Amino acid sequence: MLEIKNLHARIAEDGSEILRGIDLTVNPGEIHAIMGPNGSGKSTLSYILAGKEDYEITEGEILFNGENLLEMEPDERAAAGVFLAFQYPIEIPGVATMEFLKTAINAQRKARGEDALSIPDFMKLVKAKSADLNVTMDMLKRPLNVGFSGGEKKRAEILQMALLEPKLCVLDETDSGLDIDALRIVSEGVNKLRSPDRSMIVITHYQRLLDHIVPDVVHVLSKGKIVKTGGKELALELEKNGYADYTGAAA
Repeated sequence: MLEIKNLHARIAEDGSEILRGIDLTVNPGEIHAIMGPNGSGKSTLSYILAGKEDYEITEGEILFNGENLLEMEPDERAAAGVFLAFQYPIEIPGVATMEFLKTAINAQRKARGEDALSIPDFMKLVKAKSADLNVTMDMLKRPLNVGFSGGEKKRAEILQMALLEPKLCVLDETDSGLDIDALRIVSEGVNKLRSPDRSMIVITHYQRLLDHIVPDVVHVLSKGKIVKTGGKELALELEKNGYADYTGAAA
């Protein structure tokens, strides 16, 4: 599904190196958790996968289903099945959430050579998926993320993911700012998307998210490199002992 080989990247504006040789393979159906201290490069990795232009790749490659992801524009990556759930979803005044969802779905369908959904079929689909995530019709009528609470923004974003049905879901600190109830709802929405044909990368600081979205593999990222890989028990170790044992490992 996803193969990252010796990936090095820096901030385009000032040349600061962030990723210093990432190697990562994610097979179909797997959930990989990436944990690490602030500034380790977790969010940078997610942005590069999605195609954010603020970064320059200086070495390495990323293959997605055998294709060179780095040669694709962000919209091409999305059409190929890459989805990024942001840590802080942005507000877009003037764009109704429902219209945004319809445009996104039909753009994906067009890229796959499929006909656009009719309005009745679209409404039926949205209502079914929204119910699972406690997303109300009032939320869908409002401008995208405008005036939403932190939990509402995350639920709306997981709704996008459920509707688009991507092949690779990258969740960048989806648990950030969520209370216990919102975390449960969002996690249940994510777990319903688990599939033998869909992979996920879950980026988080905390074990609590991984109590709900149980990973197959856990990686520790420090100073731009993966310095430790293990099973779900590794997250419990990090919760207990912190990152002190790993912060010097990538030097």
